[in-house]
Amino acid sequence: MVLRSALDMDFLAANIHGRRSRLAEAERLDALCRLPTVTDLARALFPESRFLTAAALERVLVLDQAEELAEIALRLGGAAGRVLDWLGVRFQMENLKVLARGLAGGMALADLRPHLVLLPDDLALPVEALASAGSVEAFAALVPHEPLREGLLRGAVLFARRPKAFFLEAGLDAGYLEELLARARALPAADRHDVLPIARQETDTFHMMLAARGKFHYGLEPEAIVPFHVKGALVSREAFAAMASAEHVADVAALAAGVAVDELPAGAKEAWTPADLEPLAWARYYRLANRAFRRSHMGLGAVVAYTAIRRVELANLITLSEGIRLSRPPDVLRRCLIPAARREPKGV
Repeated sequence: MVLRSALDMDFLAANIHGRRSRLAEAERLDALCRLPTVTDLARALFPESRFLTAAALERVLVLDQAEELAEIALRLGGAAGRVLDWLGVRFQMENLKVLARGLAGGMALADLRPHLVLLPDDLALPVEALASAGSVEAFAALVPHEPLREGLLRGAVLFARRPKAFFLEAGLDAGYLEELLARARALPAADRHDVLPIARQETDTFHMMLAARGKFHYGLEPEAIVPFHVKGALVSREAFAAMASAEHVADVAALAAGVAVDELPAGAKEAWTPADLEPLAWARYYRLANRAFRRSHMGLGAVVAYTAIRRVELANLITLSEGIRLSRPPDVLRRCLIPAARREPKGV
């Protein structure tokens, strides 16, 4: 059985390396930036396609990645499969966030549907029931995973005092990430060494961005942000509290240096916004995924790293689809992608 598992992993890892070679990265990504229409982009990615709109292409891109994650998880099984299964739940969680925004804003399901992504049957949600839930508690009872339910109810405490979807979405994120870290820590030591840094990077990006957006977009006090701290990340609860109390956005990034972002560009920190931080965090995520892909090579680390790289590819292709739709020049598009050709915070 051990030999069979090793052979299965070798086959999957070799297959993953082949898939990696076909991703939209580097020169291929540069070439996609020069395409004139979304239809051209769709045909470059899916040669048999007849997509005419950016929305249709983006829905297929998300479904394609969700189905691939499910396929890989099924092949792996065990603790490794549990990690891959949970990565697929992220897509489900994004639909839950849309529905939570509807709950907070009293929106009808018809208005929410265009923002819901198409997912495989095993990730389907009781959308009609969720959209008609009369309270956060009723909504949470319909959520299919206990970590997400618990996170949502954590956010409900603050939502009751200040009914903003921000708290519900933050709770969902925190619940998802706590379970991701738990599943990563349950891996054998060799696999954990490669997988846990990627999971922690996603978690500490959440910490940094939640502190920055909570403080500078929503004007929240630290006590409304700190309860969403995720145990097991590199950012401690104390450091998270310091981020939530920071005077400037750049101070948040400085507190996250080495754990959510790499080197910080020099510049006028008063001009930075939370939007300037996110590309720095995802550039680090992409770097760590590439490192794990090279270091693990034929192990689980390479498989998880591939899914992380695919996540970056998906974000890039959606950005590209929207940019081409809006007739953005190729050089402007390339600066918006991960890793950017060159992207510095405002004021630099």
